[in-house]
Amino acid sequence: MKGRFVLFIVSGVIVGFLFGGFLPGLSLKLSFIGELFVNALKMVVLPLIVVSIANAILNMETIKQFQLVGLKALFYYTMTTALAVATGLAVVYFLRPGVGVSFAPQGKVGKDVSFSLHDLIVSLIPQNFFKALAEFDVLPVIVATVLFSLAVLAVEWKEELTVKRILSELDVSILKLTDWIIGFAPLGIASLIAAKVAAMGGAEAILPIVKSLSKYMGAVLLGLAVHAFLTLPLIYLIFVGKNPYEYIGKVKEVLITAFATASSSATLPVTMKRVIEAGVRREVAEFVLPLGATVNMDGTALYEAVAAVFLAQCYGIDLGFSQYLTIFFTATLAAVGAAGIPEAGLVTMVLVLESVGIPTEGIGIILAVDWFLDRCRTAVNVLGDTIGAAVIAKKMEV
Repeated sequence: MKGRFVLFIVSGVIVGFLFGGFLPGLSLKLSFIGELFVNALKMVVLPLIVVSIANAILNMETIKQFQLVGLKALFYYTMTTALAVATGLAVVYFLRPGVGVSFAPQGKVGKDVSFSLHDLIVSLIPQNFFKALAEFDVLPVIVATVLFSLAVLAVEWKEELTVKRILSELDVSILKLTDWIIGFAPLGIASLIAAKVAAMGGAEAILPIVKSLSKYMGAVLLGLAVHAFLTLPLIYLIFVGKNPYEYIGKVKEVLITAFATASSSATLPVTMKRVIEAGVRREVAEFVLPLGATVNMDGTALYEAVAAVFLAQCYGIDLGFSQYLTIFFTATLAAVGAAGIPEAGLVTMVLVLESVGIPTEGIGIILAVDWFLDRCRTAVNVLGDTIGAAVIAKKMEV
């Protein structure tokens, strides 16, 4: 089934380029299909993040367990994700893959963002949670979700938590809805690509777009390679004190499975088996790895940062320091709520683009190659989980 879906995605990409190049009039008339697809992604993204984060925290069972292991795991995951985003931003800033192709914007592009540490700190606590949801303010939404979840965890309930059962059921339901939306991805991708190619001049726009996408893929893959083969091994060497590449060799089956399934959650049984066999304590692996499959998305966060700046370059949006900082924080925290399912990064990508006013319609172009990049970034996500389990197990020994 997964193989057929990839085939449908690739077919959608080809059809999109052909329609946009040779039937531009029809492509523009059918552009509403792509708009519906993007709207569906926007509809599901924040509920997905809220429920995923709440579930991850409540699954820690007690506040003591959260302090003992969960806090260490969340700190590790946040720091490695931040390093991944910084790597992605550096790569895309210097390679500038979006320069040379000009997308025609629809309406105003770019959002004025000024940075103030005071304003940033104050904005983390929303005055109105539902207003923050409606305005796509991801940082206060995440902070409010974490605080509420910790409050639930801190209370000594005498009976099984009803809220935990409700959140678990919501999680399954939202993931099912996300599956349905992603199921329409081939059609949405075809419509978005066709409309973009048609708006840029039809057949003559195909070659510049393909060249630019090649550079974009190169930037994402370079960033992922740096994080996977330099940053994460260095962290393992510093905190565990052993040869990181020997450890990676022991869990290589996990990375192959992650690449094949494009899903951290689907890879989890293999991940737990191989990580325990590689010497990580079972009790640590059984707690840290399921948490990592939910909240640790290094590769996804890096990809989102690269894609956002790439699209900004394509639209001619001049990003300043404040915009880069906004992308840094939003990509880091949005990735925490990305579900461990195929194309989950596509859903949270909407938040990153919205945060600095980059048109979400541009997603259509990067989706042309996302079916392949999704597998690569999932492998990096899972590698981060395995390294994290080893590091936290070592810290628990100390």
